[in-house]
Formats: sequence, C-alpha cells, structure tokens
Amino acid sequence: MKPPTLPELVQLERLLEARSPHVDARVAAEVRLPGGQTFPLYVIALGNPAPETPAIGFFGGVHGLERIGADVVIAFLHHLVMRLSWDAMLHRQLEHLRLVFMPVVNPGGMWQGTRANPRGVDLMRNAPVDAVEAVAPLVGGQRVSARLPWYRGVAQAAMELESRAVCDLAAAELLARPFSLALDCHSGFGARDRIWFPYAHTRAPFAHLAEMHALQEVFTGCHHHHPYLFEPQSRQYLAHGDLWDFLHLRACATPERVFLPLTLEMGSWLWVKKNPRQLFSRDGLFNPLIAHRQQRVLRRHLPLLDFLCRATCSYAGWLPRDGARVAHHARALDAWYR
Repeated sequence: MKPPTLPELVQLERLLEARSPHVDARVAAEVRLPGGQTFPLYVIALGNPAPETPAIGFFGGVHGLERIGADVVIAFLHHLVMRLSWDAMLHRQLEHLRLVFMPVVNPGGMWQGTRANPRGVDLMRNAPVDAVEAVAPLVGGQRVSARLPWYRGVAQAAMELESRAVCDLAAAELLARPFSLALDCHSGFGARDRIWFPYAHTRAPFAHLAEMHALQEVFTGCHHHHPYLFEPQSRQYLAHGDLWDFLHLRACATPERVFLPLTLEMGSWLWVKKNPRQLFSRDGLFNPLIAHRQQRVLRRHLPLLDFLCRATCSYAGWLPRDGARVAHHARALDAWYR
C-alpha cells in the first residue's frame, strides 16, 4: 500500500534529516486513516532537559483545515535548526531553556481537508472539561454526531489519540517545570491577529491573570507597534472541551508552578478581503492561498515566537511577585473583564 504524503510532514522530515545532534526527534504516536495508512505524530525537542529549566511548547495543525498554523511552527523550527550551526548566542540560550514542538497535531485531518481528525472529532473540543456557562449551539461543542462540526466525541470516552499526545507532551515537558509556556497556532477568526489565553469554559478570570498581564506588558514594551490583540478567549465565545483549559486546570494542582498557555488566532478574514475568490475554497477561509501572502505571514509572526522563547528563558526578570502581582491583577481585570 502506497503511503500517503502530506506537504507539511515532507517538509518537516527533510528538516529533521539535516538536523544537528542538538535536536531530538521522536514519533509520539501513529494516526491511522480510514484506509489503513498511517501518519506519524512528530515531537521535536531542543535545549536543556533538566526539570528545573523553564520550557516552551509550540503546537500547530490541531485543526486540519488550518494548515497555516503548522506552517508557522515549522518555519520557526527551521529558523532555529539553521542557526544551530553558527549561532553561539542561541546555544547559550538553550543551556537555560527547553523547547518542544508538535508542529502537525492532526495530520489525518490535514490530509482529509477537515477540521476534525479522521474519526470526526474536533480535537479542541475533546478534553474532559464542560463549560460552566451556556455555549453557542454547535460551535461550543456537541455530542450529537460526528457528521456535524465541532463534535466532542462520546461522553466519558477516552480522549482521541492526538489529544492525548498533546496532553502527554505537555505533562512530561511543560507542567512539571517551575515555569512553562505554550503557543498553539490557529487561523480563521476575524480580520485581526489575536493572542488568546484561558479560559474558554468560563468567563471567570484564570489563576495566572497577573502573570499574563505582565507578559503582555513586556511584549508591548519591546514591540510597541505589534499587530496583536491580547484577550481571554471567553470575550469571543465559550466552548466545551478546550485542551488548554484542561491542561491549565491540571497545572493549577501545583500552585508554585506557572503554566501560561497561549493561542495565536490568525485573522483569516483579512486574506479573504484581499482575495475574495478564496470564499469559494474551503482552504481559502483559513489560509493565505497566494504565495507572497503566505510568505508574509511566516515572516510576520517570527518576532512573536522568538520573544516568547526569550521571555520563557528569562521569566524570573518579569514575572510579578507580591505587591507587583496584585497591581498587575487589578490592571488585568480593568483591561479584560470590565
């Protein structure tokens, strides 16, 4: 049986073939397609594995239609791997930082051209977390049928293989450390790039609101003309089963540790506005279809991902403590929860 091909996996495998000895790569699981073929779920790691080292994780391709998210993560990984042969400053940074990547979380969905995985489950509605307030019909997650979008899966069933792989990687490489951060790259909402943080299952502020406000303030100070809108996801909609809500709640069981999950939601409506013909393509609703626009997107987010690595490595320099934490919390409530 001829194995299926996926451009993102081909690009990733070529990069791994040329990798340096400083890059660890493994297959976390195999995703089976209806025809019996399989795709690998790759996990790539760089930097210091010591448990006291802060860590950051980059994730893409959770929704199969949103290929640009995987492209952004692969482009950043390529940027780092190419620097390893000559950049002494990067090696010094990696002595004090752990980076992990799962660039293509849902290869089966990407191959089929669907939001969900091959079993029809929306991976970002699949965690065992129920919204405590009313959610919008369908988009908030439903258990009626896998033939309808935003299907959560069968109640009380184990999470999907891909969802479990994300959670296992987060548990092993992120949640056990004193400080960790995650960035999950998506597209398709609005005409502006947004950086969302928990929660999706409630409009109540989450436990690390002060830390999130401090991170946003440091980023804005360094990149004064950045294009992003920072906000809790709950300002836009609520949903059941959010993986990052589930993982943050799990991390809160150890209060002395800080885990900040972020979602980069690239505003695809702007691409449609510039090229209205994309409305007639399912891929066009979520991805820039013209080559120069895709290249621009891949350049556009590189400073953000690089900053997040630096902020993770140097978290002790900006993480608020005592009175500063109280002040950040108050300003965050005023900015995001008025």
